[in-house]
Amino acid sequence: RLVNWDPGLKTAISDLEVETREINGKFWHFRYPLADGATTADGKDYIIVATTRPETMLADMAVAVNAKDERYQSLLAAKAHVVLPITGRRIPIIADDHADPELGSGAVKITPGHDFNDFEVGKRAGIAAGDMLNMLDADGRVVQCGGIPDAYLGLYRFGIEGEPTNARKMVVEAIDALGLLEKIEDRVIQTPFGDRSGVVIEPWLTDQWYVDAKTLAVPAIEAVRSGAIKIVPETWAKTWFNWLENIQPWCVSRQLWWGHQIPVWYGYIKDQNGDPELPPNRELKAFSAETEESARKLAAEYYLNRTIDEVIVASNEFEARDSMAVKTDGLKILPRTDNNIAIWRDEDVLDTWFSSALWPFATLGWPDTEFPSPSGEGLGVGTLHASDTPPPSPPLKGRGLLERHYPNDVLISGFDILFFWDARMAMQGLHLMKPEAPLAERVPWKTLYLHGLVRAADGSKMSKSKGNTVDPLGLIDQYGADALRFFMAAMESQGRDIKMDEERVKGYRNFATKLWNAARFCQSNGIGASTSPTPPPAELAVNRWIIGEVAKTVAALDSALADLRFDEAANVIYHFVWDQFCDWYLELIKPAFVEGEKGEMDNESKLVAGWVFDQILVMLHPMMPFITEELWDGMGVRSGDLIHAAWPKTDLPIDAEASSEIEFVIEVIQSIRSQRLDAGFKPGDIVPASVTEGPQEKIDILNRHEPVIRRMARIRPAVISIQATPPNTSWLVTVVEKYELVTQVSQTGFVTAQFLIGDLVILAFTQGFIDLSAERARLTKAIEAATKEATALGNRLANPAFVEKAKPEAVEKARADHAEKSAEAERLQAALNRLG
Repeated sequence: RLVNWDPGLKTAISDLEVETREINGKFWHFRYPLADGATTADGKDYIIVATTRPETMLADMAVAVNAKDERYQSLLAAKAHVVLPITGRRIPIIADDHADPELGSGAVKITPGHDFNDFEVGKRAGIAAGDMLNMLDADGRVVQCGGIPDAYLGLYRFGIEGEPTNARKMVVEAIDALGLLEKIEDRVIQTPFGDRSGVVIEPWLTDQWYVDAKTLAVPAIEAVRSGAIKIVPETWAKTWFNWLENIQPWCVSRQLWWGHQIPVWYGYIKDQNGDPELPPNRELKAFSAETEESARKLAAEYYLNRTIDEVIVASNEFEARDSMAVKTDGLKILPRTDNNIAIWRDEDVLDTWFSSALWPFATLGWPDTEFPSPSGEGLGVGTLHASDTPPPSPPLKGRGLLERHYPNDVLISGFDILFFWDARMAMQGLHLMKPEAPLAERVPWKTLYLHGLVRAADGSKMSKSKGNTVDPLGLIDQYGADALRFFMAAMESQGRDIKMDEERVKGYRNFATKLWNAARFCQSNGIGASTSPTPPPAELAVNRWIIGEVAKTVAALDSALADLRFDEAANVIYHFVWDQFCDWYLELIKPAFVEGEKGEMDNESKLVAGWVFDQILVMLHPMMPFITEELWDGMGVRSGDLIHAAWPKTDLPIDAEASSEIEFVIEVIQSIRSQRLDAGFKPGDIVPASVTEGPQEKIDILNRHEPVIRRMARIRPAVISIQATPPNTSWLVTVVEKYELVTQVSQTGFVTAQFLIGDLVILAFTQGFIDLSAERARLTKAIEAATKEATALGNRLANPAFVEKAKPEAVEKARADHAEKSAEAERLQAALNRLG
């Protein structure tokens, strides 16, 4: 059969190791003279064929035309031939659908020994593979076949540095000299290269070992259909079926010096006496066996009157032949004095993917099913919390690795090796493991998760030639391994390719810094390691709220991991750590500043904060193992390593009343911050404010959380004196320790901005803080600009020509920009309205 032959490495290689590149080349059109005076329908005595590889015409074995092509009907009926230029060989004109009447002359030269399509055409034409011409050796030099002139022998197929000429150049010059060169066209050619050698790959006809992959594929197809193997995302199952249902024999031999050697030994075929026939009759007998001893036993049985001790294994054929030849002593011939025969092992090694396909069980001691673990104990069992459940039954001790770990649960793989490795692991496992067991026990893993590939920031494939590759070790040195790991998890969205964005990696480095600073804050405030996997008792609303948030986060994280949605898992824990724990919870429990004196954090909050931080470290550990392990040890004395800590529980109390209260407090602070910014207050201003409208229950919540709201929203409560008329430069403000509902506001001397938070109204006093005229002018100008842009984008989207003809990404961007500008205009108008 034909293989992908790498003349640089001098070995067959797999399709995965072939890299197709576009190169500028030529398309040569040759005239092949018709034999025996035959002519085409239009009276020509030749047929024109075209090729991008003119040197291969030396090994042409036919010219194919379409059976429906009227130009060649008479030639097909007469079983006409052409005379191959240069060699003078007669080759037949055959009918095959591979020839397209609409392309060029409709005639195609067929070189079955050097083209995969031609190989199939040759087989359909009845040419046996063993009779196909192979005009090149392993180096890509021309060898004798089919009457090739001596002048071409030894030439490389095409140009190579240091060589004065080559077969391609000589063929074109010879065809031209014969007057048979019709024309030459420039063309971009898809050319296969070896990904390691960088040499153009040659379809090469050679003897190799093959596996009957079609037979092995049947149970692998059934395993996915039956659900014994689940493929995630499911869309790849269709590809799995399509490939396995159309699989070809698998070439598993490689001409390399590393790898598993082919388990085949050779000897010469035996004669009528049971002795090996030595050369020149070089017909071989193959002995396929798992071990050398088994091969010697097979050879002893094949050759008559031999014992296994009389079968020796030579290092190669030459040594084997010499050891069995008659001896000579000068001119005297000495007969052999022993009955030994010699065999030798095939020098090829197994394809890497064949050896890799054994990985799920060969690494566990197969074929020895009782292969024990190194210590005889269960691997990966560490110190657990006392409240955890005991190890599963039966106990791990005494069970072999293969029994304990086969089949595995999940294989995580790139989709690009779905065929080359994943499918072949399934085929090998189903064929070699537990043949009597149900399908579900023979598969190597129960779930196959296929992730995307890492690409450059613009989505293009990384390539050294393009200079857009990324060194992961460099990223680790710059941002840390945890940041890179978290980036990969956050960007992995079930099969979609990952765009390498260094800014995102930098952002996750900042996330790690945020976590580190949170640990420092905890330590500086007496918050340490938790002593229990269950939360401590809590009465304060803020603590009952955060315990419930932990429960929600664990549930969402468990669900995402169970669905293999690593991006969702990363998103869940990221927002809990950054938003809820660091930005809100730690701020909400910080000691309040009352009249300049720092208050003490209550003991309940310390215990709850320590427990929550422990839960964060456990949840983050799979994605960011290094910083979490460091912080785990740094927060206090532990009974075991973080990797052995109990996974957080989901059956924790969720206090709906506490959640509602704290979420309202957060909403108030966020709204005041946002509306302050829109109204033009400076970030450092501590603004007098007072509630004027709202339900009593909400005002009660404000009263309970006044110190936190006052500090985080940078406001101070105010009561307006209705009786007194304030001076022009100031107003009467009384600082109190709680908010009071003001039912009337004096209309003289006070200028306010109105903050609306649902059904709650807060007046912020602007005098002395904001230049209202300038602020109104700024907002008006900004509103006009945003409205103008929104209107222009709206008009563009309303134009059918734009929506229909523009690129989809351009239309989508226009819609997003229109929505953004419209929302901006509304927000700014609301801010202007608040200024009155």
